[in-house]
Amino acid sequence: MAELKKLPIGIESFEKMRREDFYYVDKTRLIEQLLSQWGEVNLFTRPRRFGKTLNMSMFQNFFEIGRDSTLFDGLDISKNAQLCEKYQGKFPVVFISLKSVNGNTYEEAVGHLIKIINREARRMQFLLESLKLTQYDKKLFEQLLDREMDEETIACSIQELTELLEKHYDKQVIVLIDEYDVPLSKANENGYYDEMVLLLRNFLGNVLKTNDSLKFAILTGCLRVAKESIFTGLNNFKVYSITDVRFDETFGFTDAEVNKMLEYYGLDKYSETVKEWYDGYRFGNADVYCPWDVINFCSDHLENQKLQPKNYWANTSGNDVINHFIESVNEPQKVTKIELEQLVNGGMVQKEINTELTYKELYSSIDNLWSTLFMTGYLTQRGEADGNRYNLVIPNQEIRNIVTNHILKMFQNTVKADGKMVGEFCDALLKGRTDEVENIFTDYMRKTISVRDTAVQKAMKENFYHGILLGILSFKEDWSVMSNRESGDGFSDILIRSEEADAGIVIEIKYAEEGKLEEECEKALNQIVDKRYTEGLAQDGIHKILKYGIACYKKTCKVVLKIEDRS
Repeated sequence: MAELKKLPIGIESFEKMRREDFYYVDKTRLIEQLLSQWGEVNLFTRPRRFGKTLNMSMFQNFFEIGRDSTLFDGLDISKNAQLCEKYQGKFPVVFISLKSVNGNTYEEAVGHLIKIINREARRMQFLLESLKLTQYDKKLFEQLLDREMDEETIACSIQELTELLEKHYDKQVIVLIDEYDVPLSKANENGYYDEMVLLLRNFLGNVLKTNDSLKFAILTGCLRVAKESIFTGLNNFKVYSITDVRFDETFGFTDAEVNKMLEYYGLDKYSETVKEWYDGYRFGNADVYCPWDVINFCSDHLENQKLQPKNYWANTSGNDVINHFIESVNEPQKVTKIELEQLVNGGMVQKEINTELTYKELYSSIDNLWSTLFMTGYLTQRGEADGNRYNLVIPNQEIRNIVTNHILKMFQNTVKADGKMVGEFCDALLKGRTDEVENIFTDYMRKTISVRDTAVQKAMKENFYHGILLGILSFKEDWSVMSNRESGDGFSDILIRSEEADAGIVIEIKYAEEGKLEEECEKALNQIVDKRYTEGLAQDGIHKILKYGIACYKKTCKVVLKIEDRS
């Protein structure tokens, strides 16, 4: 049996991908598409982890003089012999990524940018031996290797590099700039935005505007930053955003590509699960999956097929956007609870989207916040847009989980501030006052967002109410509260030990799909008995154990109690 190809987790180099036999989803048709309709400056905007850097590396390996053309053997682009003859390996290429231009201060960020320029210049050190460059040219190039570069030199660096390359090769230069907007995002977070805008405006403007040495440029980023902020006067500019039908399948995986990958790794039985969790993004006219999620899912399930799906994307992107979104529920200019509930429950909201914002404007109004959520991948579109008005939905189960977890965190902060309620609830729970437990729990459910869409698995709905209950119990200082603790023949939802009262509590939570609360409470109590969830507490010497079956439906609940006394 042939050895399976390695899964490319975090691999962003096209050359490494092909040379070391990683599984590669063929996106080389993007080259053909671009060359059929390119502008002098081309900007692709997509959310994080949708393959932007890998595609840029693919461009470099295709166009750059001296690259190994066999890397493209067997791929879609190799079928177009005429195009390959004209463009493959025919141009000098400058490729820089700005994703590491970060720093707590402006000076730190500039230092990172200098290192990036230095690194690309070191790749071109053959220019120092070029017979076509003058001594003045070579001194100019040496400045690009200097770690003590001033801002004027930084601003002209890539433009000057293209001029020197054109002189050496007698060919115009292709410029690739990956994650162009990261420096702006980090600058906005750390308080030096205006300084960074000025530097990038000069840096990008010099290389992209009125540069006779430029064949064409390709930029990628998460957002299309307003033209006025850093692309002033740039008239040779084509933008391909998530709303554009052109190139709609070239970032992200299609159904066919995902199913082929799952089949290759013997994971095709998970196709519906992967679709539910990681599909649902609408780019142009195409429905696509997040590649990062699919690859990580395959990797994990090759090791352990019993694993539940995970939120992989959550750990790759900053939480600022979703934090502002959830927090806005309690602000004057706000997302209404009705809108948030609609989204979490699989519904749709219609909003006007502005695709051109400065980073300073992202959170300045609720309208801009909706636009930011859309462009960063937390929301996607359904149906046809009406001008700038889009039907927005949460794309899949993963993003729904991320939003729901943030809602629960917000709820926990609310609970934390209400110590009186926590005390009353826990006292009622310990003393078996079920009516009081019901009333307090119901009251708090009404204050937050419920998860009740029929498309959402029952387990997730139960997890949501589980999270609300844990949010209340976690602030009882003298209780030991354990969630999903192994006990008996399974894992109980919640186990509580109160040393003060020498008592224990076992709670099993159910979601009543059809509002049959009593029935689900009985199922919960039977599960506690059948799975022997009380054994752990009994082994610790606790004689009095309160067994609670709690059933929830929308924003109501039913609480049933049975007491086990082993004294």
